[in-house]
Amino acid sequence: MVLEFRAWRSAVPFAAMVMVECAEVGVSTLSKAAMSRGMSKFVFIVYYNALGTLLLLPYFIFRRNNRAPLSFKLICRFFLLGLIGSTGKILFFAGVNSSSTTLAAAMANLTPIFTFLLAIIFRMEKLDLRKPISHAKYLGAIVSVLGALIVTLYEGPALLKISSPSGLTHHQPRLSQQHHQPLLSQRSKWIFGGLLLAIQCLVSSTWNIAQAAVVKDYPEEMTIVFFYTLFLTCQCSVISLIVERNSNAWKLKPGIEMIAIVYAAIFVSVFRIGVHVWCLHKKGPVYVAMFKPLGIVIAAALGVLFLGDALYLGSVIGSFVIVLGFYTVIYAQIKEKRMALDNGAQILEPSTQTTPLLQSSSINQV
Repeated sequence: MVLEFRAWRSAVPFAAMVMVECAEVGVSTLSKAAMSRGMSKFVFIVYYNALGTLLLLPYFIFRRNNRAPLSFKLICRFFLLGLIGSTGKILFFAGVNSSSTTLAAAMANLTPIFTFLLAIIFRMEKLDLRKPISHAKYLGAIVSVLGALIVTLYEGPALLKISSPSGLTHHQPRLSQQHHQPLLSQRSKWIFGGLLLAIQCLVSSTWNIAQAAVVKDYPEEMTIVFFYTLFLTCQCSVISLIVERNSNAWKLKPGIEMIAIVYAAIFVSVFRIGVHVWCLHKKGPVYVAMFKPLGIVIAAALGVLFLGDALYLGSVIGSFVIVLGFYTVIYAQIKEKRMALDNGAQILEPSTQTTPLLQSSSINQV
């Protein structure tokens, strides 16, 4: 009976993290389907984050008596997090719209690598090239970047392509988009999308570093998330009102657009954050990071089945190389921590050592 309970307790975090990866890829798939029908990425970001803010509002209200006091300086730092996050979200959905969900899932594994490199630059992570374990970190980072170049620049033959049975990609463009003729070829759009996703990973890594610094001074994660989502909504609203001046772009119709907004608000703003915070507490950042490459497989399957995307050889090879570099760095982190424990060294707090690398998907944006 005790063994069964322990097995069940171990299975719950595993199942929860698998569900999170499915949910994240689901957001990419639904958003691409909605955008392929003419929905503006700016409008989508505003609506789903506004709904997410409303969903998080009860928690913020009920916790007001038990919450640490807020200062003007903290509010400004929350505003900065929102500004970085809004930039990242716009880049992400623009990249997905120009490429595929599979490429987005593959490139997402670069975020921990970029975070690791930024952590070295800001001296939050030590890299002693005299030690073999540091060579593994450095090599893993280089391999991951090489994989990103492969998946973006090399297409190769199509390994699998199925016509979309759901009709998600068949649409009539909205009036706001009828005057925008395609300026890039399909191949150029893919490369451009990959470039946007790579920049988004760098922006997301910057957000991780800034978020780690904020959490260190104000360890109220969900309060940070609430203000982050609130400011992100306000900032994206201003940008969207400037970019999308046609009122028709803001009108929602029942269907895939509404489903994508509600789904993203629930599973990104609430479910994913809650599961990540819980799993970080129960299992640690390494456990959370280990599931990230699973998103590539899920994205490839959903993209082929529901969006009619083709699975190319370059995507498979590049994704494999990215994952290889990703797990090399993860292994080096685990090995380094074990060596420190064996030597009786004091392990630094998560926000100052291993967390910037591994916590890239803890409270992070899409």
